[in-house]
Amino acid sequence: MNRWHQHYLRGDYHNQDPKAFYQARLATVQEALDLIEDGDCLAWSTHGSEPKVFLEHLHTIAPRLDKGVDCWNTITRYTYPVTSDPGLAGKFRHHTFFFDKWSVGARGSGLYDHFPVDQHLYAQGIQACKAPNVFVAQVSAMDKHGYVHLSCDLIMTLENLYRADKIIFEVNARTPMVWGENALPVSMADVLYEVDEPIYQLQDPPIGEKEETIAGYVTEMMKDGDCIQLGFGGIPNAIGFHLMEKHDLGIHTEQIGTSMAHLMACGAVTNRYKSIDQGITVGSFISGDNFLYDFVDQHPRLTIRRSRYTNDPYVIARNDNVVSVNASLQIDLTGQVCAESIGPYQHSGTGGATDFAWGAYHSKGGRAILAQTSTTKKGTLSRIVPILDPGAIVSVSRNLTDMVVTEYGVAKLRQRTVGQRVENLIAVAHPDFRAELRKQAAKYMYY
Repeated sequence: MNRWHQHYLRGDYHNQDPKAFYQARLATVQEALDLIEDGDCLAWSTHGSEPKVFLEHLHTIAPRLDKGVDCWNTITRYTYPVTSDPGLAGKFRHHTFFFDKWSVGARGSGLYDHFPVDQHLYAQGIQACKAPNVFVAQVSAMDKHGYVHLSCDLIMTLENLYRADKIIFEVNARTPMVWGENALPVSMADVLYEVDEPIYQLQDPPIGEKEETIAGYVTEMMKDGDCIQLGFGGIPNAIGFHLMEKHDLGIHTEQIGTSMAHLMACGAVTNRYKSIDQGITVGSFISGDNFLYDFVDQHPRLTIRRSRYTNDPYVIARNDNVVSVNASLQIDLTGQVCAESIGPYQHSGTGGATDFAWGAYHSKGGRAILAQTSTTKKGTLSRIVPILDPGAIVSVSRNLTDMVVTEYGVAKLRQRTVGQRVENLIAVAHPDFRAELRKQAAKYMYY
């Protein structure tokens, strides 16, 4: 545990001025980088809490590295040499749960290694494999009580922070203050430095006619009082905006996104009927646009919690009527879902796909929905296939696949035989592919 935090827990700082601690630890980003030693294991926060300035300069320590630095991360939001330059392999080794465009681009170079695990076990997996001894986070300005707020990411950050020997805070006055266990005494930092940087703006893909149609189907299946989780992308975003006319919705999710802020602002979300965290919107990270960041700032009915809580399938299932909406890259005619690879090539990660599929499936009145367009590659490839591509990773077992929605309708798979699943999925596939799908289904003796 960080030595400053040990002092804090013992009460050594009682009645001492936090401004004095702040000034004593105030330094430059270069002094923060000087704390990183050869052989260290480093972790940092992500999404709206990504320490942008630190990561922009991290590659500059490469010349003094012999053993190299291990790094744990999830998605990186900006372009940095340290995360995108394959030439730095050997100096830095990134262990990631979720491939982004930079890790995909550097695939095979030795710069990245994928760590397959469900999101609720991220932190536990890290600690069991190789615990970080350095932690870096972008945090809010210090409040009047001497706390900074790690406002937009508790996926696995607190577990890493409390385990680290060296803690670095990148203080950004533009960062919102969000309530929860993310409030950290400024005395925890070994070094802090100040920046003035915009918070990352997540731009969801455009909402087209197909996405609107799919959102309409999903919205029809949602009822007043449901507890929702919406994943990344244009379709979940479209669904969020379609729910504006609902009443007394609850939110228990991983990502708190822009559409959820609008749902709270218009009164569609009250969290009134949640069994746990009643009256409170709960997520483990925040990522969206400036409307979202302004809305969550000091909001009294919104909090972020660790992913080991928000994504724990047993916790999810404690709420009634959980509706989980996520997407897939490919689904076979029996219901096996690939949401993270293109064939054998890692493309993203499991994330919370299995967590929420299980939790929603086992929630009383719950529904686990996979929503995606029927085709990809400008209509040349069907997302619904007879069998997954060779090497494709099964992100969600067919035993947990509940409903699949495309622009052609809703395929119900729960409590259906393989033969019934085949027919239901073919019915929502693109018409151009249905005859071949039926032919292949007979070949594989699904009937």
